[in-house]
Amino acid sequence: MEQQQPSCTCGNGKTRRVIYSCSGIGSNVGQLANAAACRLALEGFGGGSCLAGVGGGIDKLVSTGKAADERVVIDGCPVACAKKIMDDRGLPINRYVIITELGIEKTPGPVFNESNVHAVVDAVKKAVP
Repeated sequence: MEQQQPSCTCGNGKTRRVIYSCSGIGSNVGQLANAAACRLALEGFGGGSCLAGVGGGIDKLVSTGKAADERVVIDGCPVACAKKIMDDRGLPINRYVIITELGIEKTPGPVFNESNVHAVVDAVKKAVP
């Protein structure tokens, strides 16, 4: 019996503002970036898409990014993994936030301060498109 691969539901193509985030589990700011992106999506600020899929060259996800009117990127730190993925795929960034530039210190491990989620969400909303 053949195994069927589940279809990907990321990047449904309906959202004009697409949010991408670092989600590194190795640091608090990576997980904080992901949490802020999820909060923004839940609030209706934009729709999320899969940064790993963009980096992997998944056509549907790269196309979603290209079709977006606005691309929001949240990186945890100056290593800028999310930005590099977007640059490598030729996807321009309209709003960009690096969490450590907000005065939030990068620490090892995935535990982050929930109150910092609000600071990141506010910074993204204030970032010049």
